Amino acid sequence: MTEDASHAAWLQQARSHLRSADPVLARLIDDRPAFDPRAWLAQLPPMDLYGALLFQVVGQQLSVAATRRILARIEALFGGHLPAPAELLSVDPGKLREAGLSWRKIGTLRDVAERLSDGRLDPDVLSTLPDDELMAELTAIPGIGPWTVQGALIIALGREDVVLPGDLALRKAMQAAYQLEHPPTQEEVLAIAEKWRPYRSLATSYLFSAAFEPAETPPAVPREK
Repeated sequence: MTEDASHAAWLQQARSHLRSADPVLARLIDDRPAFDPRAWLAQLPPMDLYGALLFQVVGQQLSVAATRRILARIEALFGGHLPAPAELLSVDPGKLREAGLSWRKIGTLRDVAERLSDGRLDPDVLSTLPDDELMAELTAIPGIGPWTVQGALIIALGREDVVLPGDLALRKAMQAAYQLEHPPTQEEVLAIAEKWRPYRSLATSYLFSAAFEPAETPPAVPREK
């Protein structure tokens, strides 16, 4: 079976599960028959685990537009790509500050880069760890929180059962989709998402799509004369 065929089979199974588990998601899925949860990843630069962590750290407490501007400046510093750990450590931190990073974020990214470069963290080992163990390893680093790791799990490792309870955009998307009076708390997000297991990443993608993209309009059925 080709990779595309395997992905299509997985997507069909995951959609079926989510439809049965949650009527709100059933509506979102049916409204978007051609939705590809991998499409938004194609709009991002290629990222390994470190690149995904860098991407997430840059975006902390910033708008999407501001994050994109800073990432473009960082890529320009490194010949059009996001830096590997050794590359980031080789550049003057002041250049990163000029690109728009705060000193706190620079410190965090250098700390992660040093741990990956000196062997305290092994990316090959990290990529094989279960989600909770990887979360514990990385959130031990100052400046790396659960939301940062959760985003990296989806972007770099393609983990299928990740939800982002700390993401305000997701919480607002859930408020609209579930017709709640307020954005759900992180605990409420996790409670709602429990029924989505083991496809929480896909469910999250559908909610983001519902928030930022219009539903597909079905073709009009001609009236009988």
